[in-house]
Amino acid sequence: MKRTCLALAGALVLLSAAARPVQQAAKPAVPDFPVRYEELTSPDFVQAVARSGATCIIPLGILEKHGPHLPLGTDLIDCREVSLRAAAKEYTIVFPPYFVGQIFEAKNQPGTIAYGSRMLLDVLQQTCDELARNGIRKIILVNGHGGNDSLLRYFCQSQLESRRDYAVYLFDPAFDAATEARLAKLRKTAVDGHAGEEETSVMLAHHPDLVHLDRAGAESGEDVKRLAGLKYAYTGIWWYAGQPNHYRGDGSAGNKEFGQALFEAESGLLVEMIRSVKKDTVTLELQKRFFDDAAKPLETKPFKR
Repeated sequence: MKRTCLALAGALVLLSAAARPVQQAAKPAVPDFPVRYEELTSPDFVQAVARSGATCIIPLGILEKHGPHLPLGTDLIDCREVSLRAAAKEYTIVFPPYFVGQIFEAKNQPGTIAYGSRMLLDVLQQTCDELARNGIRKIILVNGHGGNDSLLRYFCQSQLESRRDYAVYLFDPAFDAATEARLAKLRKTAVDGHAGEEETSVMLAHHPDLVHLDRAGAESGEDVKRLAGLKYAYTGIWWYAGQPNHYRGDGSAGNKEFGQALFEAESGLLVEMIRSVKKDTVTLELQKRFFDDAAKPLETKPFKR
């Protein structure tokens, strides 16, 4: 299920000074580190932590059906792509694709991997704890899966449960009016939400070989509104009630131009976020003050400016 998150890039190649033309030999060598966590050597990881300002992105997706025409790992592939594009402009470490997320609503579809609810929180918490043990002080969650939305906000809130010396930030993009207008001109469909025009366009923009556009119309992505008579109520079966094919929209409307525009808009906002997170000193200061007060709540003084 789509969130807004997408993903591309390529590992930065380490160039040997010996391979450079003789006339460039006098220039000081500036090492280029890969942004992909798994491509860093252990010694280079130490330098990458320093270069990144002790930041790391965890791109979160899922393994689930994406209509009849997109790959199961669409959210993983797209989300890491946008993370890598942003990291290429503002250096940060990008964790491997993370597929442990909330997807109970798609357990009826082939290929879905749905882990238990307790495990979802435990694995993410331990992943963050391990990153912090390795020197990362600011962890950025970039979500590419709509089913993770509530889970990740709760996870961020749960960071106040006990004292931590690192901060977790959730990427929460919001396009300005000009960007929304530009994207609206490229959009062809009115109904979207999962494996529809947006996600198909994004995949066409960077992995067209994984898109089977000729199959997009093989199943319906219509909302069948089987809970239309239910008023002022939320129930976990809501998605299955409306989208029994686990497909919302029309993927056949997807096009590369729209996908490129979405990539550009989303990765641009992520670059801004990474830079702001690197500069941020307030969050960790406030967390420390909060935990100090929480340890002795009877001694907490009223806040005054």
